[in-house]
Amino acid sequence: MKTIVQINVLLLIFLFNSCGNAQNENQNDNKNKTNNMKNLTEKEWKERLTEEQYHILREKGTERPFSGKYYMHNEKGIYKCAGCGAELFTHDMKFESECGWPSFDKEIEGGKIVQTPDYSHGMRRVEITCANCGGHLGHVFDDGPTETGQRYCVNSESLTFEPEQTLDTITLAAGCFWCVEAAFDKLEGIVSAVSGYAGGHLKNPSYREVCTGTTGHAEAVQIAYNPEKISLEKILEIFFTIHDPTTLNRQGGDIGTQYRSGIFYHNDQQKQSAEKIIATLNAQKVFPDPIVTEITPFTNFYSAENYHQEYYELNQQEPYCQLVVKPKLDKFYKVYKELLKK
Repeated sequence: MKTIVQINVLLLIFLFNSCGNAQNENQNDNKNKTNNMKNLTEKEWKERLTEEQYHILREKGTERPFSGKYYMHNEKGIYKCAGCGAELFTHDMKFESECGWPSFDKEIEGGKIVQTPDYSHGMRRVEITCANCGGHLGHVFDDGPTETGQRYCVNSESLTFEPEQTLDTITLAAGCFWCVEAAFDKLEGIVSAVSGYAGGHLKNPSYREVCTGTTGHAEAVQIAYNPEKISLEKILEIFFTIHDPTTLNRQGGDIGTQYRSGIFYHNDQQKQSAEKIIATLNAQKVFPDPIVTEITPFTNFYSAENYHQEYYELNQQEPYCQLVVKPKLDKFYKVYKELLKK
């Protein structure tokens, strides 16, 4: 542990500081941004999708009935948009309708799907498209057999499927969440990394409110991970590698309680592991000063505004991302190359 952590700390410890100033500068410009996938050219879509996927998602085509791979599919998991990966349906929303296409009685909440009147082919129907990328999914009808009365009739080729996993969740605060989210999101075994606000007393705070330093929240990233693919110990090792845990309420030029270092544990195992690694790092004097990371039971987490989510991924051409975030992440990805998603 000492050798691994010391090497990584020397390479990365001060690389992930001072994102806060740029957050304010870019907030208004990015408030109304949606996923950049809506801006892909048709040439880029053709390169990204199979011929059949392109025909359905981009040309509003329809696959032959009873031919789709998910028509009789009954495995537990999540159905996603084949164009962008947005989560659309879960297995328990699916039912057998005998119509020839996968059918669902509702969608995952959160405006994942857009409904639009469709008068093509001399019919009156309601088209459903992915809200994230605009891809055509199928149509929705008011003849469903469940209490919702809905039948989302979806082309198999417009979907991908992710089997259900046994996941754990931990919430980590390490200063600016843009860089932290981008780092963890690329690691094998990390299912999701969501930027947000943890540990405060104000319900559902805004970014501006958290920035005042009076709400008690810390900028944090809530990480859902598969413990069979990445261990809690490895996650904590990376956490202590990518920020400075010895500065109280500060990361580089970002100053305030919202930038504090913290581990919001969800169970006793996480608490014990956090206490153990901190004791080890302090005993081995890996850092020149004592670690001040707080270890706190998880109480709440509020997702940050949409423009903060996947900020680097969606704004790589922004000057700040090019000049500040990218060099840090390039070095991080080099150090943890063997852990990156394939």
